[in-house]
Amino acid sequence: MSTQVHANLTEEQVREISGNLDEPDWLLETRLEALEALETIDMPDVIRTPGRDWTNLHELDFETLVDPLNWAETKDQVGPDDVEVLPWGEAVAEHEELLKEHFGSIVDPQENYLTALSTALFSTGTVIYVPEGVDAEDVTIRTEMNSRSLFNYTLVVTEESSSVTILERQSTGSDAVDGEKYYSGIVEVIAGENSNVQYGSLQNLSEDSYSFSCKRGDADTYATIDWIEGNIGTQLTKSEVSTELNGDGSETQIVGAFFGHDEQHFDLDVKVWHRAEHTTADLVTRGVADDTARSVYQGVQDVGKDAWDTSSYQRENTLMLSDESEADASPKLIINNHDTEASHSATVGQIDQEDLLYMTSRGVSPRLARNMLVEGFFVPVMEEIAVDEFREDLEELIQQRLRG
Repeated sequence: MSTQVHANLTEEQVREISGNLDEPDWLLETRLEALEALETIDMPDVIRTPGRDWTNLHELDFETLVDPLNWAETKDQVGPDDVEVLPWGEAVAEHEELLKEHFGSIVDPQENYLTALSTALFSTGTVIYVPEGVDAEDVTIRTEMNSRSLFNYTLVVTEESSSVTILERQSTGSDAVDGEKYYSGIVEVIAGENSNVQYGSLQNLSEDSYSFSCKRGDADTYATIDWIEGNIGTQLTKSEVSTELNGDGSETQIVGAFFGHDEQHFDLDVKVWHRAEHTTADLVTRGVADDTARSVYQGVQDVGKDAWDTSSYQRENTLMLSDESEADASPKLIINNHDTEASHSATVGQIDQEDLLYMTSRGVSPRLARNMLVEGFFVPVMEEIAVDEFREDLEELIQQRLRG
């Protein structure tokens, strides 16, 4: 089943977006090819069981949600002096060869309908370039969305023996338009030999929004890419976070946390591809579903035939606070090399009633006892987050949700 391109999206709009950014012909051509592909390619894969898609992306009314020329945002892009943190337009002018080499090299612009839509229409973005041997912290990208739709692209390139810590936040601004909104973000991270990237993303968009994000990294020899993914906002989030371990001795950790309430829906896709020798991966996700919220989790560890001496671990835990909430998990191991140490697990459960009874019998109110148990449930994930500012921001958002 393909999704037809909506009537209000035209080649002229794509040319105008590209022209406003003064992009070269090759980039315009990439956009136009992505636009044309919308006629034939399908939505991202979702978990399917007979008679049911666990997330139905075909029901989204893109003709209403997407207004490609009337985009508005407030964006801060900050980094230390020895790292280049550039808005997309400046990066096009100053680093065209870098963009030509890496843009679309990990996330295929025509991988699915939503990546193609984002490639055709993205009008804002950030390029982070870390030169060889530079150790950088405190790179921050804050995006406040103030329009019906916003398409964002981020490229991170680290040279040999460099490191960078990046904290990205998405929220809805005070000047946002009323009604339903759509946010799309694609992130590509190219980690050079022996480099280290920590990328934290905290999504707290308003709950009348839909969000699609695809964050993917390519780790070279002895490189490390660590992702931290927090999802609190939107009414529907479709998110992929993944790493390709293409260099010998490369490593990745993917830490995720989410908290859904009311009718929120989180579809979370976590993947690692082991393609080289002596690679290591650790995937850790914890989430809470309250009211009639729904979570869908798919985790894949793919070990290639040449990935000798692989270590790969995955665990996902969901805590359900109401009888009406739903949670589904599908962890998978695909192993094509016998020299592999790997495991995966997923659990879904409710608050332990004995713990709750013990706390209330000691004078703690039922509401406070529940909140304390929820905060305790998130502790194993919080302990994995090395970026203090991200951990503190996420803890505050969880506490706000519990107080609410």
